[in-house]
Amino acid sequence: MVTDTNPGELEELLQQWYTPAYRTAALLLGDAVKVDDAVQEAFLRLWRFRDALPEGDGLRPWIYRVVVNACYSSARTESRHAGRRAPQDALDSVVSSDPTPDEIADQRDRASLVRQAILSLPAGLRAPLVLRYYAGLSEKEIATAIRRRPGTVKSRLHEARRLLAKDPRLAHLGLGLSSSRQEEAK
Repeated sequence: MVTDTNPGELEELLQQWYTPAYRTAALLLGDAVKVDDAVQEAFLRLWRFRDALPEGDGLRPWIYRVVVNACYSSARTESRHAGRRAPQDALDSVVSSDPTPDEIADQRDRASLVRQAILSLPAGLRAPLVLRYYAGLSEKEIATAIRRRPGTVKSRLHEARRLLAKDPRLAHLGLGLSSSRQEEAK
């Protein structure tokens, strides 16, 4: 737990959680400026409510709940200002640079298509999907993070996967859906 008497623990919290929080916000929001603002707001909230930080297994979903809520707040603000800003490609830096330049270009193209498909999902489906597959949270942790029942999380994950399976931008990527499952998804 972070306390007033040990600010070094806050630095540890930032070092451990900033990158996962940023990645999650980037996948939820897609705009670099909004991502920066949302992550900053999330960590300000974490600091403001540091006495409420749970210990042990409860910390991870609690942190993601704060990040997701900051993203939702940002998205609500953005919906009032939609169409006034040019889109930014916030996630290009997330792609690994270890492969060859051609592989990097291919990965970026695929990542961009997946990112576009994820960003086209409704926010209520996008958050559980990102928390499950990009943040690695369990369904129970996601339920805690987004304040929904585990059954709701399961159904939202199922619906998000179904919509992504039907997305024409992803059809040619060969994500492992058999033709029978593709037919099911229709």
